[in-house]
Amino acid sequence: MRAWMELAESARIAGEQLRANRTRSFLTGLGVIIGIIAVTLMGIAIKGIDTGFDRSMNMLGEDVLYVEQYPWTAIDDFWLYKNRPDIRPSMADNLNQIIADTPNSLLELAVAAPSLLTTVTYEKRQLSNVYLMGTTDAYATITPVNCHEGRFLDEIESRGGRNVCVVGLDVAQGLFGGEDPLGKKVRIGEQKYEVIGVFEKQGSFLGLFSFDSQVVIPLAAYDKYFKTGAENASIRVKVKDKTRMQEAREELRSDVRRIRGILPEREDNFTINEQQAFRSTLGPVKAGLAIAGLFITGLALFVGAIGIMNITFVSVKERTREIGTRKALGARRRTILLQFLIEAVSVCLLAGIIGLVLAFLLFCLVMLAFPSFPISFSPGLVIVALSISVITGVVSGFAPAWQASRLSPVEALRYE
Repeated sequence: MRAWMELAESARIAGEQLRANRTRSFLTGLGVIIGIIAVTLMGIAIKGIDTGFDRSMNMLGEDVLYVEQYPWTAIDDFWLYKNRPDIRPSMADNLNQIIADTPNSLLELAVAAPSLLTTVTYEKRQLSNVYLMGTTDAYATITPVNCHEGRFLDEIESRGGRNVCVVGLDVAQGLFGGEDPLGKKVRIGEQKYEVIGVFEKQGSFLGLFSFDSQVVIPLAAYDKYFKTGAENASIRVKVKDKTRMQEAREELRSDVRRIRGILPEREDNFTINEQQAFRSTLGPVKAGLAIAGLFITGLALFVGAIGIMNITFVSVKERTREIGTRKALGARRRTILLQFLIEAVSVCLLAGIIGLVLAFLLFCLVMLAFPSFPISFSPGLVIVALSISVITGVVSGFAPAWQASRLSPVEALRYE
C-alpha cells in the first residue's frame, strides 16, 4: 500500500514539473521524439517490404520453376547470356512427353508462356507497354487464374489459336471505361482479338510492372503473329511437391539438357529460375535498411538520453533544499529515487507518444500518396516504441535520481 502511495505521489510531482517546464521538457525530449519516429518508420518500411515481396512471390508460385535464357538476378551479366539459343515454346511439349514417360517424376506439367510489350487499341483509345503473353489453357493449372468477368482460355481456343484474349483490369478500364468489355474486339499488332474475360486485380510485381496491365492470347495465335524473342520466351514447370524443389530442379535441368543435346562436359545454355532467387536478395536490403534505421535511432536516442540526464541533474540541483526538507520529514531514499526516475521516464514516455503521433501522420501521408503500397501501422510497433521510450527514461534518469536519493538532509538544507 505504501509503495503504491509513493508511486502515485511521485507521478503527481512529475506531472507538476512537466506542466511547469513545458518548453524545457519538450526540447529535452526532442532527441527521443526523432528516435521514435525513426524506429517506427523503419519498422513500417521493413514490414511493407516483407508484405509486398511475399505478395509478388505468390504471383510467381512457390511450386513453379522457370526455364529461361537469362537468370533473374544477373542483370549486370546480360552479355554473357545474350548469345544463348532461344527458349522455344515447343520445349514445353518435349518436357511434357519426358514427364509422362518418367515414373515417379517430381515434375507435373510444363507450359510455354512467351511474352513481349506491345500496344493495344480499341476504337480511338490506345494503351502502350502492355504485357502480352501467349499460353494455353493449361496455364490455369500452373498459376491460379481468377476472372473478374468472363472466363479464361479453353482447350479448343488454345489448340485452334482463335483470336480471343483475356485482359487485365487496368487494360479493361483504360480501353473500355464503364463499358462491358466482354465481346468487344481489341487490336493487337495487325489482328483483332475478342475479349472473353477480365482478370481480377492482381497488383504489381516488386514495383517493376503491373499484372493488371496484361493481355493473354492463345499460344498458337501468338506463334502465328508475334516473333518469340530470346529475352521473352519462358517455360513454366509445375512441381508436384514443393518441399523437394531442389531435387525437382535437378530433374528439370537433366531433362532440358537432354532435349537440347548438351554433352556432359558442356555448360548449361539455359537458366532455371525460381522465386528463391529473389528471396536471397531480400535479406541484404532489409539488413541495410535496419542498420541505417538503427544507427539514426541509436544516435537520436543517445543525444536525447544525454539531454534528459543533464536536465535531471539540473533539476536535482534546483530542488536540493526541497529534497532536504522531504528527507527531514521522513522521506526514504527510494522515494526520492523513484520521484526523479519517474520524472525522467515521464519526459521520455511523453516524447515517445509525440513521436508515434508524428510517425502515424507520416504513415497516413504515404498511404494517401501511394494507396497501393503494402504498409501497415501495427500495434506491435506502438509497444516497441513505448518500451524503448521507457527504457531510455530509466537509463538516462537513474544516475541523477541515485545522486538525489544519496543527499544528506543537513547539507541539502544548507544548500543555497
